Amino acid sequence: MSAVSGALILVVITALAFDFTNGFHDTGNAMATSIATHALPPRVAVALSAVLNLVGAFLSFSVAATIASGLVNTHLVTLPVVFGGLVGGIVWNLFTWYFGIPSSSSHALVGGVIGAAAIAAGVNAVQWHNLVSKVVIPAALSPIIAGVVAAVGTYLVYRLSRGVQAELRDRGFRIGQIGSASMVSLAHGTNDAQKTMGIITLALIANGTIGANAKAPIWVIFSCALAIALGTYLGGWRVIRTLGKGLVEIESPQGMAAEASSAATILLSAGFGYSLSTTHVATGSILGTGVGKRGAEVRWGVAGRMATAWLFTLPAAAVVGMLSYLLTHAIGGTFGVVVVFALLVVFSALLFGLSRRTPVRPDNVNAEWTGGVAPPRVPVGASA
Repeated sequence: MSAVSGALILVVITALAFDFTNGFHDTGNAMATSIATHALPPRVAVALSAVLNLVGAFLSFSVAATIASGLVNTHLVTLPVVFGGLVGGIVWNLFTWYFGIPSSSSHALVGGVIGAAAIAAGVNAVQWHNLVSKVVIPAALSPIIAGVVAAVGTYLVYRLSRGVQAELRDRGFRIGQIGSASMVSLAHGTNDAQKTMGIITLALIANGTIGANAKAPIWVIFSCALAIALGTYLGGWRVIRTLGKGLVEIESPQGMAAEASSAATILLSAGFGYSLSTTHVATGSILGTGVGKRGAEVRWGVAGRMATAWLFTLPAAAVVGMLSYLLTHAIGGTFGVVVVFALLVVFSALLFGLSRRTPVRPDNVNAEWTGGVAPPRVPVGASA
């Protein structure tokens, strides 16, 4: 096996690892509100989301084309550049997951690739116009649009159902949430799974395996769909808790309004090939339901911390992408990729070990919000 082919294999493995982290990081975008309102049991919710993410991955390929050829000049991209970008995306995903911060996997990946490409081939390697028009502007507008739609929808839902008995109303909307949450999961598959398809396609182009304008091969589509579905099934409980309990105390009418707003926004953007952040959309929708329901408590402090993380996503992932490329390039060849990959594994294991000290699980994800991601531990012998 040649050094180049060995490096390509490691890059593909790293890309699928990113897809996996994308899955568990973004499960809450679709299912946090349904879990919070008890419309679906936690394990059932993530299993349903995984299946629909898998199906959604086959419905649209516009976003994959944007990532593969719309953000960097492919003739200036090498395998170490693609690898560095992936490392940047994974590190930011894991970092924000540990702190329970719902942030954009999409922007982490884009930032990592742009950082690695810029340090390797200069700033001209980046298609800045496309970055602004297809990533930055949608990132700024999508939570606002989704929030307004969700606020109006929430107001109308409560207005139109004001004569219905509260218990009957909530039961009906919990049933409706199953459908609306399913639509978000399907939409997530059409948007987020495509990003890794695009990045693997970019790696194959950089390696000369396929032509510069080639589409994602069928094996890339299948492997990316399976990776994101598996990550979704495992459930990112820390992020689910923040979205479901940390922003607004959600009732089932709000949950259905938020999910319907998110699904509509994501599906519309996927059709235009925008690399949209489903996290931004879901967060905007949830906050919108708090605005639209009279008397609802919106925790703007939590929302502010999330917004701060969003501002740092692109530059932070870009810095990690740059450093990963520089280290890989300095060591050289497949061995450089192996060394950085090993460091990534160590970092991932360290964060996972730390997360076990303050675990968030299906059985405590709906515990009362006390200001921190992890619910307080119940003393041995005390009632839960």
